Amino acid sequence: MPGTDNGDKVMDRLSPGQRPDERAIGYQRWRSLLFLHWQVPEEELRPLIPASLSLDLYDNTAYVGIVLFGMEGVRSRWWPELLSFRFLEANVRTYVHSQGKPGIYFMSMDANHRPAVWAARRGWSLPYRYAKMEMQKRDEQTNYQLTRASTGAQHQCQYRVGEPLGPSKPNTLEHFLLERYFLFVEHRNQLCRAQVHHQPYPAHT
Repeated sequence: MPGTDNGDKVMDRLSPGQRPDERAIGYQRWRSLLFLHWQVPEEELRPLIPASLSLDLYDNTAYVGIVLFGMEGVRSRWWPELLSFRFLEANVRTYVHSQGKPGIYFMSMDANHRPAVWAARRGWSLPYRYAKMEMQKRDEQTNYQLTRASTGAQHQCQYRVGEPLGPSKPNTLEHFLLERYFLFVEHRNQLCRAQVHHQPYPAHT
């Protein structure tokens, strides 16, 4: 059944989208996001995820996503926006839950900004790698190219923005995949959780 965890207890997937009471520790703007998803056998994905996390399934199916986008205004709350970071990012992620909170676990993250990669790895233990990346828009088509510096691994895609879908509706696959507000990471031998806040994505085909 969509929206349930392994214990058949209905999970709250709506309240995480509400603005947290805590003061923000940083700000960033996400632009031109492309979501690509594949179904993956649970038994193949499970060994790649920390034991402290449970896989979050939709209709008893696990998913892995690649998300490509541009980031602007990336800064801590005390850092002036004039000096904020701007870069491209690509992440490979899957869907997990812990203590009833649905979220994301990043399997890899690439960015074309060395200081941002260094800061995220050191400060949060996020699996960032530096990559050469380009995003070009021409004749309504977006071309995205990535080459990871350390291994030469490449990813290329071309896409056009289609018909608007509007904000994703609860209990749909789109809502399950897109509307995620918690991320989990193992940092200094502990499972840590961070929450983001943004308006629901105005999705398109």
